[in-house]
Amino acid sequence: MTNQDRPEIITFKAPKSLSEALKGIENRSEFIRQAVLAALDSGCPLCKGTGILTVEQKTHWQELLSDHYLSECGTCKAVHLVCRRADKGDVHEP
Repeated sequence: MTNQDRPEIITFKAPKSLSEALKGIENRSEFIRQAVLAALDSGCPLCKGTGILTVEQKTHWQELLSDHYLSECGTCKAVHLVCRRADKGDVHEP
């Protein structure tokens, strides 16, 4: 096993309520790994989860909004981008 393949130990502080909630989980390490991977996969590609755009990112965002707008889905209520130039219809329809 090379150093690159060897798992690295990462620790973090957690409030007592989170620690208590994790006590009933059989394999906490695997659960936490999967939760972190899911969170990383769902993060905003622009702000990378910070919730804040840099000045440069905001400039690019404003340019994108010249051809796109935010809309709420009537079916699932998710807010999403819609291109003004290409209406592809409802993603919930087969």
